[in-house]
Amino acid sequence: MQGIDAPRINRVLFALWSLFWLLMIVVAYQDHHFETDIRWWEPLLWEGSSAFVATLWVLLQRRAAPRWDVYLDQPLRWFGKHLPWIPVVAITFVAAIYGIRHAVYAATGEIYEHEPWLFIVFYESLKLVLFAALWLCIIFGLESFARWREERARLLELQKSLAESQLAQLRAQIQPHFLFNALNTISALMQTDVDRADRLLTRLADLLRVSLAAGSQQMTSLRAELETLRLYAAIMQERFAGRAELKWHIDEGVLDAAIPAMLLQPLLENAYKHGVERSSQPVRVEVEARRDGDAVYIEIRNDGALNATGRSGIGLQNCRERLALIYGERATLDLSADAQSVTARITLPYERHAT
Repeated sequence: MQGIDAPRINRVLFALWSLFWLLMIVVAYQDHHFETDIRWWEPLLWEGSSAFVATLWVLLQRRAAPRWDVYLDQPLRWFGKHLPWIPVVAITFVAAIYGIRHAVYAATGEIYEHEPWLFIVFYESLKLVLFAALWLCIIFGLESFARWREERARLLELQKSLAESQLAQLRAQIQPHFLFNALNTISALMQTDVDRADRLLTRLADLLRVSLAAGSQQMTSLRAELETLRLYAAIMQERFAGRAELKWHIDEGVLDAAIPAMLLQPLLENAYKHGVERSSQPVRVEVEARRDGDAVYIEIRNDGALNATGRSGIGLQNCRERLALIYGERATLDLSADAQSVTARITLPYERHAT
């Protein structure tokens, strides 16, 4: 069967089919068990012959099923393709089952007695139409469900590919932006303090080496992310020497948590850009990470006031979009302020990073 999981459908179908005929045989045997003029094997022959011939037709339907798969999204056409076969099935079914019964009775030296042929053909054909309608509905349901699952899997795969492409694009936006700012800082220092500029170049090289080593991985451990963040913070501390006090409050139990790579750098950059750079007084910057049950909380705080640029900057928007693509509504990034400080707070589900 093209495009549909035929083996699984057939397993489910024939499990239901076997159960159905087992029940039919048991019911027929029970109905005639106490009738003295009917021997034990006769109900088994009657239902067994019907089951045998019907099974042959179902096997033929399964063999021909691929040609009708294209109509699964058009139920009327799908059933319409099966409809012309009903008269053929009815005639061959009646002829075959009564031929088998007559043959078995003849082999025992007896005659199989039944209603007149006109009544038999009408009765058995009517019963067969109802029977075929029931099982065609079951088959259509199984195949439609399989098609739906297949289309859903394909859609999810496309969505995953699109999300990965968007994530790669968002992450690619971070690196040139950060590199430009760092080099701009070094260029300015080259005119006033060559030693500091040299130290910044060394630390920038270390940071770029770590970033390149991470490759194109979208996720990393919080431990690795914080190591990268410390390298970036060292550059910022060198740039704003004497103007910023940086504190780390990291819960050891959260270091193995999975986190999008380079997620925190734009937030720390905002703290320096909108907090330290705009202040004439020393500014305190704090990075905190902790775990509470199944949630991870990461906060980056700085002294100062919240401004419109900090609220809607590219860095924050980038981080929010990445969190939404990876976690959906399970992760948030909020920016808040009180009288003394501004806080960027990330909440995301705890997932252990595969190392």
